[in-house]
Amino acid sequence: MAHVLAVSPRAEGASGDHAFAVLGLLSHSVREMRPDAAIVTEAGRADVLILDGRTDLAVARQMCRLLDTAGNETPVLLVLGEGGFAAVTTEWGVRDIVLDTAGPAEVDARIRLAVPRETTQGIVSAGGLVIDESAYHASLDGRTLDLTYTEFELLKYLAQHPGRVFSRETLLSDVWGYDYFGGTRTVDVHVRRLRAKLGTEHEYLIGTVRNVGYRFSPDARRSEAG
Repeated sequence: MAHVLAVSPRAEGASGDHAFAVLGLLSHSVREMRPDAAIVTEAGRADVLILDGRTDLAVARQMCRLLDTAGNETPVLLVLGEGGFAAVTTEWGVRDIVLDTAGPAEVDARIRLAVPRETTQGIVSAGGLVIDESAYHASLDGRTLDLTYTEFELLKYLAQHPGRVFSRETLLSDVWGYDYFGGTRTVDVHVRRLRAKLGTEHEYLIGTVRNVGYRFSPDARRSEAG
């Protein structure tokens, strides 16, 4: 999990909506602020800075200059609409450019690639399940789980968002990728295999929400007992 600083004129607006809605779908810690001189100090406290250049390129450029003058070392991801690409040059000093239509899987990948390796290496732990992302290793109550690559990615994705319900279509796009042409039935097949590997005592960890999809439920058994 990375600490993300999101800088946008839309931050903390009256509507209460996040400036970058896609960030709310990821497991990273996100803090928002409006573009001002405080960006220099706040950037040093983040692993990656996401700068909004969708509506005001001049302000975004000014923020880049402030960061450059201050010797900022935090990687900057600049979010743009299609029309903004022509204005950006190497002088902006950004690490990467993200199109404003990018989905959660792409944004997450760009964050992981921008952040230093040691920051992104993490452990996901819940309900007796421990997932070591860097070693591609998963265990349950100390027992190693023999998972395929896709099973591991699916379990990790669900465990990173405990309690959140995902439709089969969302899981296909975020775990398998947008270029996957298989049907949603493959999600059901992988969930069934995962549950079998978790064992009858822990299959409840992956709950089914009728007519919606699946969620990781580490407290389900505790709730049933209560």
